[in-house]
Amino acid sequence: MFFSEAGARPRTWEASPSEHKKWVKVFKACDEDNKGYLSREDFKVAVVMLFGYKPTKIEADSVMSSVNPNTSGLSLEEFLSIVRKKKEVQLHRNEIRHIFTAFDRHYRGYLTLEDFKKAFRQVAPKLPEQTILEVFRSIVTQKKADIQRH
Repeated sequence: MFFSEAGARPRTWEASPSEHKKWVKVFKACDEDNKGYLSREDFKVAVVMLFGYKPTKIEADSVMSSVNPNTSGLSLEEFLSIVRKKKEVQLHRNEIRHIFTAFDRHYRGYLTLEDFKKAFRQVAPKLPEQTILEVFRSIVTQKKADIQRH
């Protein structure tokens, strides 16, 4: 899988009916007093139940700031939308990790130009070496820019 210059984007993904039911069940379990919404703390518990980690203050703030101001918390529809997006991102990251691992033949945690060339010779043998080199340089340049920003 290769990504456009505009950036990597997760494919559209739909939850299975059983997964959707699980999300609704978690919402109902975390909706203390059956108030019809999740408070900030309820949301944190739901994320732990579904994803196995406690959301950071920043993540919780971000989610709660997106809540309809006329309500006191996260509605079921809002919760399902957030969970679907989180699941898409999780699947996308897993796919990237899987592809990287396939390219990282020596398990070093990084790719050399030679690793990159070997991988492309297998998946796209007719791709000109110059193109492979340009892609590799582009990635290295982007990585350097990311490091300088942080």
